[in-house]
Amino acid sequence: MTTEIESKHREAPARETQTRETLEGFVPALAGEEELRAALEQAFDYRGDVTLTLKGGEVLVGYLYDRRTGATLTTSLVRVLLKEGGRRNISYAEIAALAFTGRDTAAGKSWEAWVKKFEEKKAAGEKNIGLLPDELE
Repeated sequence: MTTEIESKHREAPARETQTRETLEGFVPALAGEEELRAALEQAFDYRGDVTLTLKGGEVLVGYLYDRRTGATLTTSLVRVLLKEGGRRNISYAEIAALAFTGRDTAAGKSWEAWVKKFEEKKAAGEKNIGLLPDELE
């Protein structure tokens, strides 16, 4: 059974590990327990919203801010700040699909990326280069 999220993001190739700078748009294959656990670890490190499709058909969108790994999928859970408000604890055993659907707010903002931009500006002769926060959207 293909979910709407999986169909929408089919262009993102399924890989065991995602090596792009951003996971945005990625839909990992959740073939077994190991893949599910690895994908949820990536989702925990992701700085954008994810979409979880539960085995009962419910679709949740939000920021995965915590996870508790247990000995089994049933005793493991993720904690999600829901986009529409509120929080939800979800057992790993309930998750049928995962998609990285929100904008990755950390993409391209590593220390290395900042140093590269700084060096480019410095080489171009710019003055007063500093660490400035991003503009709010």
